[in-house]
Amino acid sequence: MNFRSAIAFVCLSLAFATVSAHAQATIQTGNSPATSPPSPSAVFTTSTTLVLVPALVRTKSGELVFTLKADDFTLTDNGVEQKLFLEADTDDQPLALVVAVESGGAGARQFDKISHIGPLIEALVGNVGHRVAVVGFDSQPRLVQDFTPRMNIADVMRGLTPGDNGAAILDGLNYSVDLLRTQPPQFRRAVLLISETIDRGSHIKLDQAVRAIGDTNTVIYSLGFSSPKSDLRHYTSEELPTSWNGGPGLTNRNPQHPGGCMAKDPNARPGTSQNKASQTYDCLGQLAPPLAVARMAVSAAVEGMRRNAPEAVARLTGGEFYAVDSRRSIEGDLMTLANHIPNRYVLSFRPQSPAPGLHSIELQLKSYSSLVVTARTSYWANSDSPAPNP
Repeated sequence: MNFRSAIAFVCLSLAFATVSAHAQATIQTGNSPATSPPSPSAVFTTSTTLVLVPALVRTKSGELVFTLKADDFTLTDNGVEQKLFLEADTDDQPLALVVAVESGGAGARQFDKISHIGPLIEALVGNVGHRVAVVGFDSQPRLVQDFTPRMNIADVMRGLTPGDNGAAILDGLNYSVDLLRTQPPQFRRAVLLISETIDRGSHIKLDQAVRAIGDTNTVIYSLGFSSPKSDLRHYTSEELPTSWNGGPGLTNRNPQHPGGCMAKDPNARPGTSQNKASQTYDCLGQLAPPLAVARMAVSAAVEGMRRNAPEAVARLTGGEFYAVDSRRSIEGDLMTLANHIPNRYVLSFRPQSPAPGLHSIELQLKSYSSLVVTARTSYWANSDSPAPNP
């Protein structure tokens, strides 16, 4: 494929791409979520073009700010500024919440700190209509309590039992997000994740995890306790992003690669291998600059999940992460969340160029430099057709 054909390939991809950030168009309503974990290689697709961006605005001393308008914010999508809208009366929308608790590994040793937090979780829901489910996970996730509007969360939390030595955090999140897809589209979606910081044993790959949590409007709030140093797991290079597949023959005029930027580097040292996914992102980034921004976003997300999965997923979705130090700190953190969840601005936009893949978004205030904004940093855009299995 010559350079002109490569540009045509990218343009064709953009023409057929749609944003998969809003799950309303594809959620199957009902109250019977799957009772077995989704396949680690599952590919998620949606077909709407509305991206929701919940945002929390505080002063530097932590006081909430309620008086801003859409024009006070500015948002870029892969570096391109977008037209923003402010959704009205979102604090009255019903809430679908999954409480995902690590019951294996180091999580089982934290039961004395979390067994009493049932009433605090009920405070998170507030006085709006709601449905709450509980997921436990060790080396694999399982449904502890299906969605119900009338759950005694305190009893469910006290009834958790220790699992094996696994801590499949990303599998647990993937499972939880998949459960939320079964809920009616008018419900806000949230996950409260309680786990250690390092994933151990997940089958889903890192790029698939980024995709799974990025292609719905689900906010993840995390309480994380430190993993034992002996449990630190380093992901291999094969688990770097692989969802883009430019295909053989993608070329450019890069003099360092006479056969095109997708060709094997003739200057590479013997015994070393090129990561095809990383190479494809680099090539597409040369053809369409916004894709270079997306590539950096994927790399940052993957690296964040390696180091601290609960903190990374909270940042990606616009939620909040709190490090667990003690039983008292959990109580204070949950009380803070109970105040923050209903008091967020919900901004929305329709992307101008919804290229497939992870999009890096940045929300800022035009003025008010003394205020602090917390919002999602990415969303996943997908094509109408199911992508190849990574």
